[in-house]
Amino acid sequence: MKVKIAVFGIEEMIKRVHTLAKYDENIEVLPFTYTHSSETLELIERAFMCDVYLFTEATSYLYVRDKIKKKRLPAVQVAFDEYMILTSFYRLRNDYKQELDRISIDILNGQHVEAVRKELNFDTKQIYHYSYGEDESLDIQKITSFHRKLWDEGKIDYILTSSKEVEIQLKKAGIPGSCMIIPEINLLHAIQSAKSLTELNQHKSALLVAGYIRIKNQDQLGEQELEALTTKMQHILDRFAERTDSLLTDKNDYQFVIVGTGKLIDHLQNHYRDFPLTREFEAELNLPIDIGFGLGLSASEAEAHAHLALEKCKNENHSLCYIVNERKDTIGPIGIRRDIDTSRLFHALIHKARLNNELSYNFIDFITDRNNEPFSSNDIAAYYKVTKRSAERTVNKLLSGNVIKVSGEERPYLKGRPRKLFSLNN
Repeated sequence: MKVKIAVFGIEEMIKRVHTLAKYDENIEVLPFTYTHSSETLELIERAFMCDVYLFTEATSYLYVRDKIKKKRLPAVQVAFDEYMILTSFYRLRNDYKQELDRISIDILNGQHVEAVRKELNFDTKQIYHYSYGEDESLDIQKITSFHRKLWDEGKIDYILTSSKEVEIQLKKAGIPGSCMIIPEINLLHAIQSAKSLTELNQHKSALLVAGYIRIKNQDQLGEQELEALTTKMQHILDRFAERTDSLLTDKNDYQFVIVGTGKLIDHLQNHYRDFPLTREFEAELNLPIDIGFGLGLSASEAEAHAHLALEKCKNENHSLCYIVNERKDTIGPIGIRRDIDTSRLFHALIHKARLNNELSYNFIDFITDRNNEPFSSNDIAAYYKVTKRSAERTVNKLLSGNVIKVSGEERPYLKGRPRKLFSLNN
């Protein structure tokens, strides 16, 4: 089955993506061409037959960012990174014979410009940059005005912009400048990331979940009492199965088995901190319950992992729920909130990891939603629907700022190096 990629961009960029993607017979490009990046707001509503959304300009993504996050749409941005800036500097000097002493740049993240300045020892050069990713809302006119003011003040001789619209406006005003050309490798990475993200989501939907539910300390209860409690349990689990599109069956020893797929996985992932099923049992039965969920690519594998999760519940006398995923990682206990000092964490993210406000808030949401469970860069990529490369850049900043630490490894199914797991460095 082909991966259908909705590509948003100007006509020139759509053609480049088409040219690069045609060599992969498993990819189908669905073009959504615009003249102004703000048109993406309307275009994205038409892209309902695609598997993943690919944005060739940072500006077009920013216009629909809130909608993508709200609907958790799978989306990938072409990287506007250090390599693109270095390539643009090279073209500017060699093709346009333009010196790099007095220029201004606009880009999504100004940290990339600073990184290039440091790498090339450009401390003495007058290079101004505008980081529009930090704005509350995108305003093309504001970006253009930034460059125009510097030009009118005589501080710059040339402008590099990441937006075709800004380039057009500058040319109309008679100001020398050009749009940075996206390197081919950045486009290829974005196409591959879009394909990989789709395959990851398809892999997730192929997973099975098996859950075992039983009353704790059954030997302390009489047979009639167990029968009555089991009837109540079935009513609760019938409702849970309906909510999660799962199949409920009962086994011997007053134990129930529930089997589901994607919707049940999403429910578990969305309730790491507050698991409603445990609360329902405690309210209606007034007895502790053991719940173990297992994920796997086959029913037998999911069942085996569920048994491991259920055994983990034996360690305490109160209600517990654990998950053992397809890699045999144990997650939990879920439904028990772990204290996270979000104020302290936000301060560390801003001042130590040097993340901007938005990324800091996003990471706090990620950590609290996962109930401070260990995570990998793949988890961040899947949670925010970003490229693995983008997630790894965030992880590296967190490590450099001593906000997180390596806490273990996860074992993927396919051959290859294990992935690192991280946790907060409390």
